[in-house]
Amino acid sequence: MKRFIKDVDVESKRVLLRLDLNVPLDESGHITDMTRIMESMSTINYLCDHHAKVIICSHLGRPKGEVNLKYSLRPVAEAMAKLSKYSVSFCPVTIGDEAKRMVDEMKDGDIVILENVRFDAREEANDETFAKGLASLADIYCLDAFGTAHRKHASTYAVADLLPSCVGFLVNKELKSVENILCHPSRPLVAILGGSKVEDKLPVIENLMDIADVILIGGAMSFTFIKASGGNVGSSIVDEARIDDVKKWLNMARDKNVQIVLPLDYVCNHSLDSEDKPVTMLAGDIKDGYMGLDIGKKTIKLFKKYIKKAGSIVWNGPMGVFEKEEYSLGTKKMAKFASKSRAFTFVGGGDSVSAVIALRCSKKINHLSTGGGASLTLLGGKSLVCIDHINEAADE
Repeated sequence: MKRFIKDVDVESKRVLLRLDLNVPLDESGHITDMTRIMESMSTINYLCDHHAKVIICSHLGRPKGEVNLKYSLRPVAEAMAKLSKYSVSFCPVTIGDEAKRMVDEMKDGDIVILENVRFDAREEANDETFAKGLASLADIYCLDAFGTAHRKHASTYAVADLLPSCVGFLVNKELKSVENILCHPSRPLVAILGGSKVEDKLPVIENLMDIADVILIGGAMSFTFIKASGGNVGSSIVDEARIDDVKKWLNMARDKNVQIVLPLDYVCNHSLDSEDKPVTMLAGDIKDGYMGLDIGKKTIKLFKKYIKKAGSIVWNGPMGVFEKEEYSLGTKKMAKFASKSRAFTFVGGGDSVSAVIALRCSKKINHLSTGGGASLTLLGGKSLVCIDHINEAADE
């Protein structure tokens, strides 16, 4: 069977649809960002329009294999019921007799949302028995959870061995957007990489060496680059174990004629929680006892110059601790520059996406990825294990 949902006959069939409905909730349990729900509606509406019975499963939060109603999918079901013209019901269990009863009572076009798959420890263990419980509810399996397509869990991987399987519209869109960046970019391709962990970004930097024209480095990860270049970073976060790797990538960039652009200055303080007024210090000359918490205005101006000339932009990771207002300017400016650019813009990573949404720039971004880890995996030149698994099964 082909891997895309449009190539599958779904009429009157029970379709187990794995989505990524891991939405943010406030302390009252209200959804604060509907993006992942909205992005899932294309596949849901297609299935309902084609008279399928849609059985949705997903995770939410990290309940660690135990029932924790703080992470219940009930609020998601209630939100989806308001969006859909079709009947939406919530099942308080994931597998078992009650789930089977609700599925048996479904009519064509109905939607049932199962309770959080991670309430069962067997989900993250990729347990075959748990996967069989899910598969017993359906005739077809559709993976449209891009954000978890790099994780071998029961509902994303093992279940594909038990049912005819395919991917949905969101996964297809995500894959095409990354392919557009990696294989057919408009030049120059400018990558903006931030965040705290150098380890997460090194595979991306290595892969982009053969693709990008310019790589702008910000966020806490930039201090490892500054130190590797011989600069003083004060008390800033440095991944000492990656210093030699970073030196290698800096040398490689020169050999490949790729510009790696590091910050010129930083907004600094004694600590994140310090009540002292932040001060700006030059990159490579941060005084002892101070740490960089955002890129400075000179760096913002420098990065803007490259972004304005870009033909394609890929951005993953904030420029500072943007959750705090005094250290958010760098990230906010990147979001505004990217949204105003005429380039094809791809934004991935939870913090980067959150910044774009908070600034109401999302409609001006060509592609806002729903999966930070999954998009990093693809940008790093690797494939997504769950999607490969579905393709392999389809070829058998």
